[in-house]
Amino acid sequence: MPPTRYELRIKGRLSPDVREDFEEFDLSEAPVETIMLGDVVDEAHLHGVLARLQAFGLQVVSLRSLPE
Repeated sequence: MPPTRYELRIKGRLSPDVREDFEEFDLSEAPVETIMLGDVVDEAHLHGVLARLQAFGLQVVSLRSLPE
């Protein structure tokens, strides 16, 4: 099964240390949030990404899978 591309929008800006921890994602900044784009191989991987964000105390504003 091929990975699914996801867009995650995170409230605020990510520090350099946090950005480094998510180097598998393409990161960009919008006015009040950080946008993360990346491939997620399965549901366990997605839950792992969300757990890492939570461990840093970050708030996920939105999460969506992108069409192929």
